Amino acid sequence: MWVVYVCDEEERELGKQQAPGSCPYCGGKVEATDVETQWKFCFLPMCFNIKRKYFCTLCSRRLQLSYHH
Repeated sequence: MWVVYVCDEEERELGKQQAPGSCPYCGGKVEATDVETQWKFCFLPMCFNIKRKYFCTLCSRRLQLSYHH
């Protein structure tokens, strides 16, 4: 007999706002999106995490924040 456990990741968008700077690929405006990620194990919520993701509004690329001194 095999037992199968189902793990699932669910994302929910919390909000969007314009971020400073411009896209290094096309020069478009950058948008910051707050996303809540929830892990479920056999349909029971186990943990959640809130992350901020950055996207270009013109070319839709996912961007990463980097700091330069």
